[in-house]
Amino acid sequence: MSVGANFVPSVRPAFGAERINISYGILQRSIPIKSLELFARTGEIDEDFAAYARYVDKKELAQLKRLLVTPIPLSAVEVSQFLYTAIGQTLLERLGDVIQLESGLNGFYAIRSALIVSAAQKQGFTLLDVFRNYSSNAISVNLSRTQEIAQTVQILINQTQNAVALINQESREEAGSTEVLTTRVTTRVTTRRFQTQKTTFNFNDVSRNRVINTDVYVPVTSGRRPIVVISHGLGSDRTSFAYLGQYLARSGFVVVVPEHPGSNAAQLQALLSGRADTVTDPREFVDRPLDIKFVLDELTRLQDSNTTLRGRLNLQQVGVVGQSFGGYTALALAGAKINFEQLNKDCPALRSSLNVSQLLQCLAVRLPRTEYNLSDSRVKAVIAINPVGSSILGQTGLSQIKIPVMIVAGSNDTVTPALPEQIQPFTWLTTPNKYLALINGGTHFSTIAESPNNALPIPQEAVGASPEVSRSYIESLSFPFFQTYVAQQPSYINYLNAGYAKAISQAQLPLSLVRNITPNELQQALNGSPLSSNQQ
Repeated sequence: MSVGANFVPSVRPAFGAERINISYGILQRSIPIKSLELFARTGEIDEDFAAYARYVDKKELAQLKRLLVTPIPLSAVEVSQFLYTAIGQTLLERLGDVIQLESGLNGFYAIRSALIVSAAQKQGFTLLDVFRNYSSNAISVNLSRTQEIAQTVQILINQTQNAVALINQESREEAGSTEVLTTRVTTRVTTRRFQTQKTTFNFNDVSRNRVINTDVYVPVTSGRRPIVVISHGLGSDRTSFAYLGQYLARSGFVVVVPEHPGSNAAQLQALLSGRADTVTDPREFVDRPLDIKFVLDELTRLQDSNTTLRGRLNLQQVGVVGQSFGGYTALALAGAKINFEQLNKDCPALRSSLNVSQLLQCLAVRLPRTEYNLSDSRVKAVIAINPVGSSILGQTGLSQIKIPVMIVAGSNDTVTPALPEQIQPFTWLTTPNKYLALINGGTHFSTIAESPNNALPIPQEAVGASPEVSRSYIESLSFPFFQTYVAQQPSYINYLNAGYAKAISQAQLPLSLVRNITPNELQQALNGSPLSSNQQ
């Protein structure tokens, strides 16, 4: 049953906040809300706000002004549905540590009520509306706690920058050596251009009560072709990587793109509209890999009877590429196992973690503790783009992968941060054929194509600069990777090195590629300071 609709207040609170109190120890400064409204509306800084503004540079003031008046395009039901989920409540608890009641108590309930009431009052409410609906005379901002968080954030930023610098330096050095040792690659890999056929199947797994809608792109050519499966991320769908499916199919692969029904765009839309009460079920950590195994089984069953598929599929040579939650899915199929011991260690400290992706990963603590068989021997190589895995898989889980793996990270990813979720996990891989591609300036959404089914619009700031460049990198890396390790064409390994990454790199989002970073090298780059639990 839906929960959000039962908790939407129908009236405005009896009073709202009139000022923001910023406290630091025994020191306190008060800013009237009306001063913020004046600043947001006109840019004028009155005497009350000037006492604060003098300590903030012009760039930060401009960001604050935008933040105060940027419309939030969510209804009251949509807001309440999310805030009553486990993930939403954890985020509110974190926020309430900093934004408190006038008494100094956690602002959890006041923030939630203010958000819902503001959304109910008008479409496209703003942060100023939330302030006005805050059920306390004053909003108390705990600057001491804010500074603690800011210091931890700064440490993580510094460590990430050091790790990124290490990868870029290793890639530059390797590029110099590969130009001497191999035939120099000066452009992106060239591919054949087959015509393609797209067919959609509705596979029904009765045993799990899941209908898995699946697009299959088949190149028009004779003979059985190797397979690439694409797994989308949380709240996305099978259109988000259609560009990659079409590219690889034109290049000679049969591409299979299933839609995971419990963690797709439809699931997020159901949550926001009041038809579901969770972002996703913990069972998705098991069901997603099983979806792909089931789809491969169904294609095996159909390959001799379906006219489009007959004689076209090599189902013993399969590659998987996945993004975010799909990245986890790919790694699980490759042999990584769910690591309950690591979850037990990381998840009690969830409220203090800066790694947003752990909110998703820690849902898995609710799974029955059993040995899940999620790997598939048909899968010969995987690419994980912005994957989650630091807690759900951990070092023990990832070290069990024996097949080739490429991990793709974006240095500006704030959803699955590069250092704890991709760079450090890369050092845990023990498979001899492993690659780490780093898109400098890339975000969590850089490689995802716009989808007409998005439940929430993704702001351009979150997408970042030049997403078309990031998507071209995924095309240019995935083809030689799967040619080498799935299609068994070893000559394409010449493209899997730093020299090739340098050749295709573009100035907007420079690309680096390394084959090995040891845990010791990473620790030295972090000045010997390991990632703390609240950074991870």
